[in-house]
Amino acid sequence: MSFDPNLGPLGPLLGIWEGEKGTDLAPSDQPETDRQLATSRYRERMVFEPTGPVDNHEQTLYGLRYSTKAWRIGAPDPFHEELGYWLWDPASQLIMRCFMPPRGMTVLAGGNASATAREFSLEAKAGDEVFGICSSPFLTAEFKTVRYTLSVKLLDDDTLYYDEHTWMKLKNRADLFDHRDENTLRRATSASG
Repeated sequence: MSFDPNLGPLGPLLGIWEGEKGTDLAPSDQPETDRQLATSRYRERMVFEPTGPVDNHEQTLYGLRYSTKAWRIGAPDPFHEELGYWLWDPASQLIMRCFMPPRGMTVLAGGNASATAREFSLEAKAGDEVFGICSSPFLTAEFKTVRYTLSVKLLDDDTLYYDEHTWMKLKNRADLFDHRDENTLRRATSASG
């Protein structure tokens, strides 16, 4: 399968991906003083569409418009959504992912990879001016995200695996909580259809 070389390591993501092997390890819905780990299985649908080149004066980025929805297995309504962009800067071999879940937060994560990489990692930290996390007053007080990491592996042209960690400072809890999501998705359609 051939991919748009302008998209570098993002080229193979183009299209629609679906998977039912997701595992969500998150804080339970118990009161804040008794938050325990809750494990949920989920299915997910990701859509990646090309944006075309984006010129920032002498910098040219190539990107994908991105959306995802996740449903707990057996549930009719999604429990999680995201909208955003994945961007590739070929001059600096930099991948960026900027996204918003509808919970009152934004994340801009980044990492380096070669143009032909089939696996890469991204990171963002609260308070970082370059790759950072911004949250609403409620989330900052109750579930402050202090660090976000994402590892992506294209196992083959039609299989995508990711492992995502959202490190949170929960109210009334001394240690950080590792909210982890991982899933293996299969290509449902390519960019051409």
